[in-house]
Amino acid sequence: MVRSCANIIGQRYSSQPTHRRGSGCEKRLMRLFQPNVCMYRDKRSIKCYNCHTYDHYVDESPKLERMEEEADLVHEENEPTMLAQSNSKKKGGANIKIILPVIISGVLLIGFITSWLCRARKSNNNAEQIEEDVALDVHKNHEEAMELPLFTFSIIAIATANFSNDNKLGEGGFGPVYKGVLEDGQEVAVKRLSRNSSQGLVEFKNEVICISKLQHRNLVKLLGCCIQGDEKLLIYEYMPNKGLDSFIFDNAQSLFLDWTKRFNIIKGIARGLVYLHQDSRLRIIHRDLKASNILLDQDMNPKISDFGIARSFGGNESQGNTERVVGTYGYMSPEYALDGIFSMKSDVFSFGVLVLEIVSGKRNRGFTQQEHGNNLMGHAWNLYNEGRSMDLLDANLAESCHPLEVSRSIEVGLLCVQQNAGDRPNMSSIIMMLEGERPLPQPKQPAYFMESDLFVVNFSGSTNPSINELTITEVGAR
Repeated sequence: MVRSCANIIGQRYSSQPTHRRGSGCEKRLMRLFQPNVCMYRDKRSIKCYNCHTYDHYVDESPKLERMEEEADLVHEENEPTMLAQSNSKKKGGANIKIILPVIISGVLLIGFITSWLCRARKSNNNAEQIEEDVALDVHKNHEEAMELPLFTFSIIAIATANFSNDNKLGEGGFGPVYKGVLEDGQEVAVKRLSRNSSQGLVEFKNEVICISKLQHRNLVKLLGCCIQGDEKLLIYEYMPNKGLDSFIFDNAQSLFLDWTKRFNIIKGIARGLVYLHQDSRLRIIHRDLKASNILLDQDMNPKISDFGIARSFGGNESQGNTERVVGTYGYMSPEYALDGIFSMKSDVFSFGVLVLEIVSGKRNRGFTQQEHGNNLMGHAWNLYNEGRSMDLLDANLAESCHPLEVSRSIEVGLLCVQQNAGDRPNMSSIIMMLEGERPLPQPKQPAYFMESDLFVVNFSGSTNPSINELTITEVGAR
């Protein structure tokens, strides 16, 4: 029996009433949705070919042979179509192999571009986000302690004569500093964050949070702040004598600081550091102690200022580590400059440099002793070993000095700048050393003995990324 396609082979067959069921084909006339022709030579062998037609049931014989031939005809006629379909599939497969990598590459490229645009947008919005965070933190800090007034920009603009150059006191890493007079007649110093500042919003936030609650006679007092649009201002008590550097490094101005005043300044700075390291609510490491950050009031009392890069510790913490070293060349301890490790002993090192500068009237940065090429610390060390420490004293102090206080100050300075942080005394011990008469420990060789050592530290820190990125900011007088 064959399931034939009468309309294709050109002859119709009618079903025989005597046809037996169970031949494997449907007994009624029906449309074949899957194009095929089925034939069998016996009841156990069936062969199928493609066609579109209706089913008819035919007798097994005598037309079986002709039907087989006709079925073969149908098979042969359909072979070109099947071959074309097969070739079409092969071509389609080849096209897919070409198109698919192109599509994948396009998707990856679009993904990369989208990711880059997202990063660019995030970078552009980063400053705005930081600004919002700063504002929130400042206001939160203000709510927790109603001691920090928030000034409007218009009030500060009026107080400084619209930030007139005539009222400009100086400029540092934060930005310009102006003198101002509030409506009640109080004189203030206004630090205005510059858009081109080497410091920024993070330092602004840090300074507000660090010193808003600090109260000590040897710390400059923060009176308030202003955050309005792009303007970020810090308002401090006014220091009429500006920075310590403007006196000790100037031959004419240094005459106004005799030895008694200088020794009091040394002890005042030490007391301020004791408060920061031990007595304040949080342990604070200043990290940028230097002559220009010591302000002098009308009575020449010292006040530590500029807490933009200060770090605070809670609990029993006393040491930190950073990958971004910030500070001032000539004042940084070796462990901080090279390894990013800072602690109270980092401030002690800076204090030691400052003491030697106050005594000698010379800057540590750039000083070179002609005979041996030593820097200020190396020069003081050699004079100490030779028993000639008094030769380090500023010539303008010869008549007003007290030799015992001078020699003890130099020894304390050398103890503070020792190479190993563990060998340096803490600030409480330093005050007792300055005010006492007991013999002092023998200091060891300073960390930076020659001026070239400072350049080596600067070079290695700034060019070797495996150590640290050394970012040094030299902030001018306030």
